[in-house]
Amino acid sequence: MKNSLRRLAPHPTLFWLLALTLLLAGCEAVTVQPVSYGALSVTVRDAATGQPLANANLSTNPASGSFVSDAQGLAVLPQVPAGSVALLTRRSGYTSLTTNLTVTAGGSQAVTLLLDKATSTSPPGAPGRPTPAHLATGLPTSVKLSWHPTGGTRADSLTYDVALFEGSNPSPRLLLSGGRDSSVVASGLRFGTSYFWQVTVRKPNSISTLGPTWSFQTQPFPDNRYLFVRTVGGSTDIYSSDAAGTSLVQLTRGGGAVVAAPQLSPNRDLIAYASNATGAWQLYTMNPDGSGQRRITTLAAEGYNNPGVGYRWSPDGAQLIYAHYDQLYRLNRDGTGLQLLATAPAGRHFRECDWTVQNGGRLVVQTVGQQVFDSELYLLSVDGTNPQLLVGNLPGRLDSPSFNVDGTRVAYTRDVAGFNDPGGRQLDAHVFTQALSAGATPVDVSGTLGSTTGQGKPPGTNDLLPRYAPTAFGFIFVNRANDDRSPPEIWTMDLNGAGRARLFQNATQPDWK
Repeated sequence: MKNSLRRLAPHPTLFWLLALTLLLAGCEAVTVQPVSYGALSVTVRDAATGQPLANANLSTNPASGSFVSDAQGLAVLPQVPAGSVALLTRRSGYTSLTTNLTVTAGGSQAVTLLLDKATSTSPPGAPGRPTPAHLATGLPTSVKLSWHPTGGTRADSLTYDVALFEGSNPSPRLLLSGGRDSSVVASGLRFGTSYFWQVTVRKPNSISTLGPTWSFQTQPFPDNRYLFVRTVGGSTDIYSSDAAGTSLVQLTRGGGAVVAAPQLSPNRDLIAYASNATGAWQLYTMNPDGSGQRRITTLAAEGYNNPGVGYRWSPDGAQLIYAHYDQLYRLNRDGTGLQLLATAPAGRHFRECDWTVQNGGRLVVQTVGQQVFDSELYLLSVDGTNPQLLVGNLPGRLDSPSFNVDGTRVAYTRDVAGFNDPGGRQLDAHVFTQALSAGATPVDVSGTLGSTTGQGKPPGTNDLLPRYAPTAFGFIFVNRANDDRSPPEIWTMDLNGAGRARLFQNATQPDWK
């Protein structure tokens, strides 16, 4: 047994040879490959606008660090592993973007990335904090409506639709569609009317939220004492106003028609006016706010040089008189009861007129021939009888008779230049007054020096269409350059012609009650 064990033991020399072989094997050299890098110059922009985006975060896979774009949207990644790289770009309010690139070892690449704004599938918040406040009253007829988004962010790119309802009318007026501003102006509103409005908030993906219904009420219709005609953009319409022009209201919108000669009834409940909407000049009435417009004549209110200007209210406001060619008629304010009062002399037509109840009642009428400067003024009884010549045919145009408050005098205009122009032009029309007797001496009001301006009527202008003020102590009238190129103006002056003051520009055919 002992001998056997000795035979199995290794020889000492063999052991050392084996150990040396293992040691040499463990010291064999291993080759390590070096890592290569490249650089990226990245510019981040808004995909819709092309504007640079600051504060965009950029990173790569394999990793090379985290970087942020500057104000020019630029970020430089100086050491990016060469080869295939995934570039991840993130920015608040935008959709994240992953871009696959191949980076060249030792090279530098310029890359532009376009980010789309993020969208949300959740609906936007309802608008709030309306201006004017809900249930506000006494507002003007032009109102700025504004609101605030609820829970919205700049990235939401919200747009707005605004619908306005008038009173109980179920059909809305669309004030805004797809607007980005959170405000809109509602103009052309009616006085004394309740309005309701709603805002629809919409996201770019068309998800929308309908806001609550808010309401407001406009102020009552102003008690305007002045009426006049104004031409704007080729449209001639009737306006009412206070003396300062702060409550100006457009009462008619004639479109292609022309309106003329507005007159407020003596009891101030109706406005009469003329219009050629039917092709002939007819008389109409409407409420002081412009509503309830209705035609009241069948026979046209026209004649020689009479575009609807030849009519007047009765002093009690129950009737009107008006000229129809060579005939003078009276009718009730509702258009009934038409009655012929008088017929003009042969070859002449009635034109402008007035009616006073004082001193037993009188009518004053103008008759004209085929030429407008061929004009006379007559006094008639209220029933159209007993004609008396008040002012005979004189050189120059004669127009616009009207009674004073107590019915003792008549005002009118006459071109003192004596210019007989077939086209109707006047060179120097003055306002005159005259007592109610033939041959009475007329008083030239326009020729009086003004107390504030130091002069009367400006040279080269005409004073036209005078009406006595309801105070009985002055006139309202029109002044206009005699070449008719400048817009007419409405003025007032004292009974003696002093204190001339302008009321309205680009205005004519005034009435003051």
